[in-house]
Amino acid sequence: MSSSAPSAGTVGRTPRKAALASFMGSAVEYYDFFLFGSAAALIFPHVFFPDSDASALVMSFATFGIAYIARPIGAIFIGHYGDRIGRQKVLMFTLVLMGVATFAIGLLPTYAQIGWWAPALLVLCRVAQGLSASGEQAGASSLTLEHAPDDRRSFFTSWTLTGTQGGQILAAFALIPVVAMPEAARYSWGWRIPFFLSALVVVVAYVIRRSLHETPTFVEAKKHGEIAKLPIVPLLKEHWRDVLRVICCAFIAAVSTVFGNLAIAYGKTVGLNAAITLWLVVVANAFAMITQPLFGRLADKIGRKPVFIYGAISSAVMMPFYLLSMSAGNELLTFALAVATFSCGYAAANAVWPSFYGEMFSTKVRFSGVALGTQVGFMMAGFAPTIVTALGGVQPGGWVVTAIFTAVIAAIAAISAATARETRDVPTAELGTRRSAAVRTRGVLVSD
Repeated sequence: MSSSAPSAGTVGRTPRKAALASFMGSAVEYYDFFLFGSAAALIFPHVFFPDSDASALVMSFATFGIAYIARPIGAIFIGHYGDRIGRQKVLMFTLVLMGVATFAIGLLPTYAQIGWWAPALLVLCRVAQGLSASGEQAGASSLTLEHAPDDRRSFFTSWTLTGTQGGQILAAFALIPVVAMPEAARYSWGWRIPFFLSALVVVVAYVIRRSLHETPTFVEAKKHGEIAKLPIVPLLKEHWRDVLRVICCAFIAAVSTVFGNLAIAYGKTVGLNAAITLWLVVVANAFAMITQPLFGRLADKIGRKPVFIYGAISSAVMMPFYLLSMSAGNELLTFALAVATFSCGYAAANAVWPSFYGEMFSTKVRFSGVALGTQVGFMMAGFAPTIVTALGGVQPGGWVVTAIFTAVIAAIAAISAATARETRDVPTAELGTRRSAAVRTRGVLVSD
């Protein structure tokens, strides 16, 4: 008699395999997203808009942010199917959609060739990227969390976000030779190459992900008829407070766009070489690939909340020093502060949120809950470059505006996290249920 259930040996390897699949999926997503964001700062104002002045930069950053409008809409639909038909099938779709959209950007004609149709087509591709991203991290973190042992959920799910660092490093490496090209080559054909290269990353991730089976928790819920016909209904009825909490906590993602996009534009304004600004991102993300799994382990030991709150507060404290160092003429100091701000500060919150958010919801609405909450919250990250640029954040002395913006969004995230329940000791099967409203204190089960 055949069975679709995985063997014991397969189950033993599944957490690592799920973590690898999530890592690769996130690498694809953030290769594409960071590539677009960096190009919006350095390339697109010259290629897709009529004037390469401050207004072109604002419009270019607006195309970056437009995907974050599509993401909450996509979260509803992709989250619905992720909770209805399974995590793995939906993640295959989001992976292919992102790859096709990014490759298509490399094929687009420029403003000089077709006028305003060029930025219009760019926005269309960006919307497709947003629809893909709306479900990728929510699905990948849900899948990894449900495959992981109860006492190592934060560590394994941290690899979902560590993949974002891998993707950003790959994107920066792809852009560094482009910005070093003569202007004629850079703005004609050179900028297209990194977008074409995304196809290679997609193929690798696709091969890894297609062999991963569905999570035991989802299979068990489906077996017992616990799959909601319309997940958004029980989500908003039973978990609306958690959705709001995730939205506010997800504001912390704006630190990443401040660091990876705004700081690049600001550094260029105050005299840093464009290649140096990209190397700052490479080095900080390389260190984050080491620190994030460590923060994940720490959260499995002491809890999700303290690690997340530390990440938010430290980001706010260190960001102004990092920005100020860009005009100090000491590149070594700037690199050190880049690592401190991103890899030792923000990385803590970034590593923990996949488990922290996912553990707020039950299996039947986890994909939808994390997708909807994060994508609404991530709109702050998407429009951070446009908002701060419009307020003068990339002009000389604009570090004050950027630092205040970072402090405000970090404070909102930290305060929201403080209101959440600690779920470190709650078994996976009980997450998001009434039984999970009890927490362990000194070995005694007490009501939360």
